[in-house]
Amino acid sequence: MGVIQWIINLGASVFLPILLFILGICLRIKPGKAFKAGLTVGIGFIGLNLIIGLLGDQLGPATRMMISNYHLHLRTIDVGWPAASAIAYGTALGVAAIPIGVITNVILLALGLTRTVDVDLWNYWHVAFAGSIIYLLTHNMWLGIFSMVVVTMFTYFFADLSAPKVQKYYGLEGISFPHGLSAPGYVFALPFKWLFDRIPGFKKVHVDAETVQKKLGIFGDITVMGAIIGFVIGLLAHMDFGKILQLAVNMAAVMMLMPRMVSLLMEGLTPISDAANSMVQKHFPGKKLYIGMDSALAIGQESVLSSSLILVPITIFLSVILPGNQVLPFVDLATLPYFFALFAAAFDGDILKTIIAGAVDIVISLYVATWAAPVITNLAKAANFNMKGYTSISVLSDGGLWTNFIYLITGEKFQWIGMGVLFVIALLLLIWLKQRTAKQEAQAKAAE
Repeated sequence: MGVIQWIINLGASVFLPILLFILGICLRIKPGKAFKAGLTVGIGFIGLNLIIGLLGDQLGPATRMMISNYHLHLRTIDVGWPAASAIAYGTALGVAAIPIGVITNVILLALGLTRTVDVDLWNYWHVAFAGSIIYLLTHNMWLGIFSMVVVTMFTYFFADLSAPKVQKYYGLEGISFPHGLSAPGYVFALPFKWLFDRIPGFKKVHVDAETVQKKLGIFGDITVMGAIIGFVIGLLAHMDFGKILQLAVNMAAVMMLMPRMVSLLMEGLTPISDAANSMVQKHFPGKKLYIGMDSALAIGQESVLSSSLILVPITIFLSVILPGNQVLPFVDLATLPYFFALFAAAFDGDILKTIIAGAVDIVISLYVATWAAPVITNLAKAANFNMKGYTSISVLSDGGLWTNFIYLITGEKFQWIGMGVLFVIALLLLIWLKQRTAKQEAQAKAAE
């Protein structure tokens, strides 16, 4: 476990390039090319984290000023995913998430129940987070471990289900997103898509970044939109004019630079993905596998960024007006693109529909995060996390995730029976998806 903890402490920007280099060698890519591919992915992650850091650094002061201006008194602070991942891997059970996830992935691949070869091992912290909370709630280590298996199975189901759309919409051939936060968003968006398609006239409405730019000219440009959104947030925060202008330019920089950092990730990943697909086709003709990657590959897309930034002030507004909410959105405001990365894919880039469904998702997340605050606070104390003087903390992302609510309430109330039922449901869903995908591919091949 000490070795695993050391690997975790390296962070995704170091750990993933090493893993991709080893994977590249296994796929018979020349060492120099494999090294360059892994290093490029690491550089992309560093650049992406810098941009997300810039977003958080700029939104943080604006958020604090809005809190002060409007006399908000929400007692639970959102400490965000960086704290949540540290808490998750800092528990007695947390470091077991990676070997449990890898073993589960290998078994499902061997049984043909998933197509995702998950190389995004660092993001098993999402699994560790849910499993550690269930362990804390039930004081049953084996139930916590079993819950990690169940969470992993659902994550691969979400990843495989959304993979065709991810590949088509984002142009990421052979990629899936087994990301604990983003992947469930695709399933959450599907009922809204069904509803929107049945509202007379609304189905024909399509407001994507390209449409907005055509209608608004320069004001619809993604970079200019970032500046406008930053300017409006600054006004709402009652910042002085110079600070408003700085926030506007920084938001424009985020909108321009984030897609470029994502392109670095894609540049580094392409040789690995191509080699993996070639090897699969050579040894398993006709079989398709997906390389499981971080949804960071999608967050630079224009519709994702635009809708996410618009949802920042909406999220703060909702936190104030919702009766019973106790969570003040803070750190995870910069994480909103991860929330809605697959919303945009589900709605084919429609910003309006992403915002509507996203606002509903935020409402649910705030209430779930409020419900989970006491247990997350206790989990943080158990992991010796620095509370920085806060008496109550929560996490808007994983702490407010609808799937985590299901896992946690089932584990706490029904323990082994409840988690056993979820295991069977996950297994049946994987079998159903396997059969449905095979049928669709057979029909497509017959039509050629």
